[in-house]
Amino acid sequence: MPEAIHRLSQWSWPARFAIVQFPNGPLLTALVASIVGHATHASAHRLALAIFYLALGVWAYAEALHGDNWFRRLLGLAIGAYLIVRLNHDLRP
Repeated sequence: MPEAIHRLSQWSWPARFAIVQFPNGPLLTALVASIVGHATHASAHRLALAIFYLALGVWAYAEALHGDNWFRRLLGLAIGAYLIVRLNHDLRP
């Protein structure tokens, strides 16, 4: 079983120029937090949203610095810029 999990985590498409990859830890955390955020209300929703933003920010930072190719690094920069704009809008008084 661990071999199958390792093989799945190494999957990418297309193989030479990875545009789509199996989600890593921060991205999986962001996806789960997003699902939980949509299913909850009040303080649980706010906590899930905070975890989503944090995990997606970690993922964007890692992609921008260590992405497999120029597309992945550009994607990390774009998501990072989106998060900055979105947080700036959401945190305004």
